Amino acid sequence: MTDVIRIAAGQGFWGDWLEAPQRQLEGGPIDYLMMDYLAEVTMSIMQKQRSRDPALGYAKDFVPLMRSLMRELVERRIRVTANAGGVNPLACADAVVACAREEGLAGKLCIAIVTGDDMMERLDELLAAGHVFANLDTGEPLTTVRESVQSANAYLGAGPIVEALSRGADIVITGRVTDTALTLAPMIHRFGWDWSDWSKLAAGTVAGHIIECGAQCSGGNCLVDWERIPNLADPGYPIIEASEHGGFVVTKHPGTGGRVSVASVTEQLLYEMGDPTSYITPDCVADFTSIRLRQSAKDRVSVGGVTGGPPTDFLKVSISHSWGYKAIGTLVYAWPDALKKAKKADSILRERLRRLDLEFDQLLTELVGVDATHGRLAGPPNPDIPEVQLRVGVRAKERRPVERFTREIAPLILNGPPSVTGFAGGRPKVEEIVAYWPALIPKREVQARVQILEV
Repeated sequence: MTDVIRIAAGQGFWGDWLEAPQRQLEGGPIDYLMMDYLAEVTMSIMQKQRSRDPALGYAKDFVPLMRSLMRELVERRIRVTANAGGVNPLACADAVVACAREEGLAGKLCIAIVTGDDMMERLDELLAAGHVFANLDTGEPLTTVRESVQSANAYLGAGPIVEALSRGADIVITGRVTDTALTLAPMIHRFGWDWSDWSKLAAGTVAGHIIECGAQCSGGNCLVDWERIPNLADPGYPIIEASEHGGFVVTKHPGTGGRVSVASVTEQLLYEMGDPTSYITPDCVADFTSIRLRQSAKDRVSVGGVTGGPPTDFLKVSISHSWGYKAIGTLVYAWPDALKKAKKADSILRERLRRLDLEFDQLLTELVGVDATHGRLAGPPNPDIPEVQLRVGVRAKERRPVERFTREIAPLILNGPPSVTGFAGGRPKVEEIVAYWPALIPKREVQARVQILEV
């Protein structure tokens, strides 16, 4: 009989449904619990937290989740892969170790951390050595924004996670690894796949891509037939049933809400795909045009035919830097003449800002309920629309003009067009803009490290 492992998705981003991991454990047999927390902007948020407190910089939600689950994890020998470590995997792991000891699990859990992705302390050294970290979108060298850089993390692959599992880790906590690596690594470890068996590695990568966003592939945020997707109040998060030969099934626990269908899986495959023939990861390059999907049963989609090739000699580096400031203000105008009122309020606001001689990099107006989502495709607006939200946003390199803008929204309630409603929360907040800077670095410059912590 072909060996099969079940890898369950428990989190698809930092802030995902906190009940999902527990429900994955309660719903039926699984071998691994994969928990994905990191988006590009998440690293800069965590870096800010760590700069204020050296004990922070990771997904704090992960620690109480592990406390609530760890006894069952030990009893059922379910292993966890999670990138909850953010920019401080050691602090995250130390907090989990403390929980395990408090729960009386000393000697029963093995926790590993994966580090080596953080490039911040080496940036100047690498720049001096000739690595320009050219922006993949604009071609600009990183030196143009070096002074404002907040975080810089290379995307590690599955290798160090496989090493941690091979060394007996029950919970593997990483910093910035590819989302797909969290699912691919258990397959490589369990099946002993060769690192040059590109098609199997590509299949595992595709599996990881399908479940990296949690319930987005099992009915959540699904466009096709969305009104008939059952019981989204209790969605079943996805599970990969992976086979040694590289084929796998996407499914969920019986009796849970949502739906696993060819349509739901296809929508997730299209997410952040880029060139469908070359989905590049540190482990391989997967050809998404080779993927074959089949509805093999209710809530079961079989995936096969995946082919792949060798990876490049580079790793992607996710860099964030301060760009300036922004603020967004909103007012809701009610019928009659809601649209006319909103447009008039916008023109009044712009005239007042013009007289103040403020310099903005951008001043953007959206009429929510009219054309904010689809723009000109929305067609002619309904002149008798019952309500319109006027949403105005500004951004600037300096804080002062943005701060001044925030003082000009509220007065419109009484000195602008009538019928304002829905204004709450006081003056809009000035927020710092964190910009994203994607770049590449040769793999030889990045050394992943695995550390085992005893409970």
